[in-house]
Amino acid sequence: MSTTKTASNAPAEPVSAENPDLRDEGKTLVDANLDAWSEDELEDESLLENNETVAMIGSMLVHLIIILSLALVPLASQMDEEAVVIVSKPPSETLEKVDTIDEVTYSDVPQLKVGANSLAETEMAEASAEIFAEISEIPSPIELEQSDRGDFLLNEMFTQAVAPLDKLDNQKGKVGQGAEGAVGAVDRITFELLQAMEERPTTIVWLFDQSGSLHRQRKEIRDRFDRIYTELGIAQASQAKAFRRNDNDIPLLTSVIGFGSEVKLYTEESTDDLDEIKDIIDRIPVDDSGEEKVFSAITSAANEFRSLRRSVGAAGAKRNVLFVVVTDEKGDDDNLLESSINACRKWGIPVYVIGVPAPFGRQHTLVKYVDPDPKYDQSPQWAQVDQGPETYLPERVQVGFTGNFEEEPVIDSGFGPYALTRLCYETGGIYFTVHPNRNVNRAVRRGEVDAFASDLKYFFDPVAMARYRPDYLSQADYVAKVKASPLRQALVMAANMSPTTGLSRPETRFIRRSEAQLAGDLAKAQQAAAVLETPLLRMAQTLEPGMKMRNQEDSPRWKAGFDLAMGRVLAQKVRTETYNAMLARGKLGMAFKDAKNNTWILQPSDEISVGSKWKSEADTARELLTDVVEQHPGTPWALLANEELAVPIGWVWKEEFTDLTPPKPNAGGGGNNNNAPPKDDKARMLKKAPKRQLPKL
Repeated sequence: MSTTKTASNAPAEPVSAENPDLRDEGKTLVDANLDAWSEDELEDESLLENNETVAMIGSMLVHLIIILSLALVPLASQMDEEAVVIVSKPPSETLEKVDTIDEVTYSDVPQLKVGANSLAETEMAEASAEIFAEISEIPSPIELEQSDRGDFLLNEMFTQAVAPLDKLDNQKGKVGQGAEGAVGAVDRITFELLQAMEERPTTIVWLFDQSGSLHRQRKEIRDRFDRIYTELGIAQASQAKAFRRNDNDIPLLTSVIGFGSEVKLYTEESTDDLDEIKDIIDRIPVDDSGEEKVFSAITSAANEFRSLRRSVGAAGAKRNVLFVVVTDEKGDDDNLLESSINACRKWGIPVYVIGVPAPFGRQHTLVKYVDPDPKYDQSPQWAQVDQGPETYLPERVQVGFTGNFEEEPVIDSGFGPYALTRLCYETGGIYFTVHPNRNVNRAVRRGEVDAFASDLKYFFDPVAMARYRPDYLSQADYVAKVKASPLRQALVMAANMSPTTGLSRPETRFIRRSEAQLAGDLAKAQQAAAVLETPLLRMAQTLEPGMKMRNQEDSPRWKAGFDLAMGRVLAQKVRTETYNAMLARGKLGMAFKDAKNNTWILQPSDEISVGSKWKSEADTARELLTDVVEQHPGTPWALLANEELAVPIGWVWKEEFTDLTPPKPNAGGGGNNNNAPPKDDKARMLKKAPKRQLPKL
């Protein structure tokens, strides 16, 4: 008993996580106590109660040990996991294999170059805003390359005028001012002239194109001079500032210059004699050389009259000077454009041009020429004249509805030729697009075109066209803008490709006399179509890089131009290739549904049944063209897109019967071959007026 008690009273060793063996020792101690208590005979009740107490304590101790053991198991597991560190061998550095270029393939599409600049480069500065504004904001400083046109730096043209002509300070001129005749333009110039005279006495210099096609227009302007001096009389009566001067300066003086292959000043001294001015204009000779050195004339005039723009004391310049150019061409010496701009801006001389509308996306148009001398044949003749394009580089892809671009109707661009219009824009003047048959509500028939007017079928509202103004930039700046945009670069390159000759008159009727004969006819038609596929494919591939940039182009002019070009090229491409594919299907053999029929007709249709690739391209073409119509209404692009959408893109086979043995036509007249008598013998005997050779215009 004493041994048992001694064991039970022994101090217990503390339980901790650092001594896990204590769990086994506790279990052994409890078991020993239970064995000892079971062997003794308990005699009294108090001893039994003590034993129950000990048992209860022992049981609690066992359960406590078990609970602590279970609690320590996950902790031990977690500690073990955190203690495990996996160290991997660092990967060895690998070098990417670089494929060397063994062969260089050059594109068949020529790279357009302007001077030393190629469209393949894109590292040039952007130098113009895309929005249309009457007042220009020239960022400064701008580093620009030297222009190939002229011998001065481009940033010099942005310097303010030497003479204090306020209207040229930070201001640009107006473009695309439409007029039905030179008379309306002269009236507007009279208003500008009176405004100039409110500041100081003024000299107006008239520069007349001496080509034969300007004969009638010079006469109209000459007759309008009376209106100018009538307005001056009104201004004098109202005591305008120019008429209140105390010196002897004449309020308005006029000089006349003629230009063709040469430039000539017809007034040795500027004059205010109205009769003398009108007589000089009447005696300007016609230049048949076909040359129009308009920019040489402007530069010479600036040098001639610059002395009038020199400052004289606090009064400022002696006189205001205005240039008015009358011409119906774009000028053959536009390489002098930059020097002309520089000279006029330096001396504060605005340039006004009474000119013609440039044909949309074209360099040439036809002018209706009627011999000005009534002694000669008055029947009209059509002469080719350079009147465009309206942009520095072509921006219109040359594809036609009938396959021949030259047969398409010529339409108004809404603006004048690029060089002359930019001259007006940069000097604070106005370019007047004069056409006597201007009508924005309907097409103009060729028979309605007046003598000496260009053959333009459609005209457009200047208000609608204002936001589509071309980029009137210097050569370097324009090319830089093109290079910076894959869309613009693709459009310009495609526009400079040769015109495509699409399916102008495709063979669509095939009579089956025999299977071999029918196959031969189909193969022959295929050969003609196959020739047209290559240029259209190249044009589509040239335009393709611009498709990804459509949504990033913020200029409505460039966006409309690209969408129209891509839409039309795809439509022409699908139309040509599906024509070829349908012929190939026919060569495989087709059975007539009606046994009596012997003729296959290939009819235009919007159905594409020969391949999913062509169907996808046709859908893209329609989507692009529809966007042009909806987003650019009242413009040349919308007009052409509408006409392209009106032509089906695909083809379907139809069958019909052809009578191969028609009756012979009846010759009539009982076999007599008597010629019909002349309707008017007297008229036939009249002598016709002689016809002179068409002069160079």
